[in-house]
Amino acid sequence: MVQAKPTSASRTHLTDMILPGDSNYHGNVFGGHVLALVDKVGSICARKHSGCEVVTASIDSFDFLAPIKLGEAIHIDGFIASTGRTSMEIYIKVMGEDLYTSTRYLTGECYLTFVALDEEGKPTNVPAILPETEEEKWHFERAGERKAYRNERRKAKYHHPEKLEQQQ
Repeated sequence: MVQAKPTSASRTHLTDMILPGDSNYHGNVFGGHVLALVDKVGSICARKHSGCEVVTASIDSFDFLAPIKLGEAIHIDGFIASTGRTSMEIYIKVMGEDLYTSTRYLTGECYLTFVALDEEGKPTNVPAILPETEEEKWHFERAGERKAYRNERRKAKYHHPEKLEQQQ
């Protein structure tokens, strides 16, 4: 059996500056650029926790709450919120920062699910997570609700009765 790991062992932080190539004609960061960085941070968390290769299985909805402007900093924090047998749910928080005033503001948050892979590319077991802070415990305790919601969403999206009838 794989020994459980503390959340701090895989916590990841990325800071970058929004440059002209990262922004649209409004001077705001491209949403796709933010999502690519979110996926990268999630992947790093998952690899650190599992000790093996990982693939993204899902990204829960991401609401852009505020734009990050050209020349501002983007901060992305991630940690393992919960684990399954072969999967890891990662909580990601994205903050913007005005570098002149040091004012930080929430721009979005989401959960990603990654699956750990063995040397043959097959799903493999991952360690359980040991939440340490109050924030980590809060996310950990609500993992079952999020998993049930994701399962219902997938079921509704991909298993419509009329689609099943058409396939038969």
